[in-house]
Amino acid sequence: MRDYAVLILLGAILVVLALVSPSFFTFANLMNVANQSAPLAMIATAGTFVIISGNFDLSTGAMFAVGGVSAAAITVATGNPWLGLVSAPLIGLVLGLFNGIAVTTLKVHSFLATLATSLVFSAIAVLITGGSLITVTVPGFTDLGRQRVGGVFLAVILLATFIAALWFVLKRTIFGRHVFAVGGNSSAAELSGIRVSRIRISVFALSGLAAGLAAAISVSRIASGQPQAGLGMELEAIAAIILGGTSIYGGVGAVWRSVAGVYLIALIGNGFDIMNVNPQLKNLVTGVIILAAVALAAAGNRRR
Repeated sequence: MRDYAVLILLGAILVVLALVSPSFFTFANLMNVANQSAPLAMIATAGTFVIISGNFDLSTGAMFAVGGVSAAAITVATGNPWLGLVSAPLIGLVLGLFNGIAVTTLKVHSFLATLATSLVFSAIAVLITGGSLITVTVPGFTDLGRQRVGGVFLAVILLATFIAALWFVLKRTIFGRHVFAVGGNSSAAELSGIRVSRIRISVFALSGLAAGLAAAISVSRIASGQPQAGLGMELEAIAAIILGGTSIYGGVGAVWRSVAGVYLIALIGNGFDIMNVNPQLKNLVTGVIILAAVALAAAGNRRR
């Protein structure tokens, strides 16, 4: 049930929305949903590693903001759009490494550690911009976020590649098995020779890299760096991961299910927009679904 519930829900919503609105099940609409949710899907994909390892990253939204404003600022300063866009994932990687080192060195729970670093990173984003937007008019800056290849957004192609790579790493490599082992029982993993601290630092670095890559896509799409751009994004990502059946206790999860969770939430929002329903009800419905998913996961852990 945990493995396939999200697919069943996703399929049911697709069928319902296709019946309710003829404009829903069109290539243009589905491609727009995929493109708009690409940054969140990237963060959730990498966040799956963090939660499987038994940790939380509450700073992804703030890292997203720092990456976005940095990309905009560097592009404006140098006139080179790709230099600015490439800087975002590199900056995210550095911030993620900082998170991992803070968690492992200070021996602070990741929830509290990343909550603290999220405040620090958010302040950095505001300091870079002075609290204002950084508008980018340099030619070529919007290619990553808006350009299509054969009718498919470049960002969606990049997302698909990213998902495939991380799926392979999690399911087919020693590193992936170690991530599961650390989340299942970190003490036993350490006794078996796994370098637990290194695994934890690595998953936080991966989370930062994904946040920066997502920021590059987003800032390219809107052509401006906004210090508040990632507000609440970390909670949406965690919600999608949990909807996908990844256990909040660690040791259980899958990349593809987290991505399905992202698009389940995205389709709920898209459906409410198409049917012109009160948008506040979207949060109500999404919250109920997440609560049910957490309850099912907790029940499954009690049975084990």
